[in-house]
Amino acid sequence: MNLAMILDMAADGLGGRVAVGSLDGGITYEQLRQLARATARELARRQASTLALAEPQGPVVPAALFGAAWAGASYAPLNYRLPATTLEAAIDRLPSPALVAPAGIGGTPAEHWLADLRAGAATDPSTEGYPEDPTQPAVLLLTSGTSAAPKTAVLDHNNLLAYIFNTGEFASAGEDEALLLSVPPFHIAGVAAVLSATWAGRRVVPLPVFSAEAWLEVAAAEHITHAFVVPTMLARIVAVLDAPGAGPAPALRSLAYGGARMPAPVLERALELFPETGFANAYGLTETSSTIAVLGPEDHRVAHASAEPGVRARLASVGQPVPGVEVRIVDGEIHVRGEQVGGRYLDRNGRVDEEGWLATGDRGRTDDDGYLFVEGRLDDMIIRGGENISPAEIEDTLIRHPSVATAAVLGLPDLEWGERVAAAVVPAPGHVIDVDALAQWVREAIGSLKTPSVIEVRDELPATPTGKVLKRQLRDELGDRAPS
Repeated sequence: MNLAMILDMAADGLGGRVAVGSLDGGITYEQLRQLARATARELARRQASTLALAEPQGPVVPAALFGAAWAGASYAPLNYRLPATTLEAAIDRLPSPALVAPAGIGGTPAEHWLADLRAGAATDPSTEGYPEDPTQPAVLLLTSGTSAAPKTAVLDHNNLLAYIFNTGEFASAGEDEALLLSVPPFHIAGVAAVLSATWAGRRVVPLPVFSAEAWLEVAAAEHITHAFVVPTMLARIVAVLDAPGAGPAPALRSLAYGGARMPAPVLERALELFPETGFANAYGLTETSSTIAVLGPEDHRVAHASAEPGVRARLASVGQPVPGVEVRIVDGEIHVRGEQVGGRYLDRNGRVDEEGWLATGDRGRTDDDGYLFVEGRLDDMIIRGGENISPAEIEDTLIRHPSVATAAVLGLPDLEWGERVAAAVVPAPGHVIDVDALAQWVREAIGSLKTPSVIEVRDELPATPTGKVLKRQLRDELGDRAPS
C-alpha cells in the first residue's frame, strides 16, 4: 500500500473541501492531489529517491509528504534549525535526495521548487497514479537523541497506514473542524497529524513559528477545534492565559499533547483553563509511527476530579494502548508490538526482535486496570546508595515552587553514593531563585534522599524543538562544574 492513497481518497470524496490553510484562500484536497502529482513528476525528473525538506510548517509540508509518496520516494523532513554543517551532513546520508530548503542549506541556492509548482499544478489535467507497493520507505526521520546520538528511523508505508487505519475513520470530521498544527514537520507527531487530518477530512492550519500569543490568536481567528502541543508549548500557553488581563481560552473541542513528559502542575492548570476541552495524552516514539497509548478526555476529567489516590494518579499516566498495539513490561522497560512499529534505521541494525517486539528504552509500569505509566528513560534513572530515584518526581516538586518555571533533574557520578542528584532550574518570570530555600522545599516535600545536592540556575535548558530536555548535554555541562 501507499500513503498517497489517503490523499487520493480524500480528493475523490472531499475534493472541494479546504485541506490546508484558511477557509478563504486555502488549498483544497483536489488541489493538494494535483500538487502531489506535480511533485512526483519533478522527483522523477531529478532521479531522486528522497525528498529532503528543511522548511517550517506551511502548505509545502503536506505537498512534500504526499508528493514523495506519489513518486514512490521517501519523505525526509529535517530540522531546519540545526547548524548548516550538521544539516548538510544529514542530507549527505540520505539516498539520492532532492532538497527543498532556503538558501545556504546543502551549499545550494534557495530550493523552493516545490512551492513554485503550485501555480502550474492547479491547471494540470494529469491523472497519473502512484505505485501501489513502493520499494522506498515512506518516511525517514532523525530521532531526537536526548540521551544518545541521533539515528535516522525508517518507517514503511504499512507502518504509518496501520496507525492511521487503527486510530481514525475516513471522512469523519465535520466541515467546521480545523487542526492547528504547531509542532515541527520533522517530528513524528507532525507527520502523523497531516496523515490523520487528511484521512478524517479535517482542515490543517499550519503555524510556522510557535509563540503562545500567536497560537492563541490563530486559534481564535481560524475557529480551531483541534490542536496538538508539546509540554513546553502548553506551559507557555497557560502562562499567557494566567497573565493579568488575559482573555478566555479558545473553545477547543480537543487538545492533545505529547512528545515529552508533561509537568503535573501545567496539566492541572490547563484542565482548569480549558474546562470544556477534551484532553488527550498521546505517547509514542518515532519508531512506532506516532501514538501507541492514549489517556483520553474522560480519563482526564475523572482523574482530575477524583479524591481517590489511585484514580487521581492516572492523570500522570499515558492511558491504554491504541487498537493494534500490544504493550508489555520487561524488567521495568516498555516493549511494544504491532504493525505500526518500525524499529529500523538507516545504516544501522534494527531494534525489533524475532517476535516483533520493540524495546523502547523507556521505563514504565502498568496499574491493575492496564493504565501505562512512563517513568523516564532507562538511562535517566538515578541510583543513589542502591536506591532507584525517578527524576520526574523531583522535577514536579521543583516546578511546584512559585519561583521555578521549569526544571531538569539527573544523576552525576559520586564516589561515596554512586550518584548524586543534580538539578538545573529556570526562574519563573519576575522571580529570583534562592537555591538553599528551594532545596529545603524539596527536602520537606519528598525527603533528603531525593533532594538535589547540586542546583544550578539557568536562563534556559538545552532542549530539542519539541521540548525534550537534552540531558546528555546537560549532564556534561553540570558534570564539568559540579564538585565530586
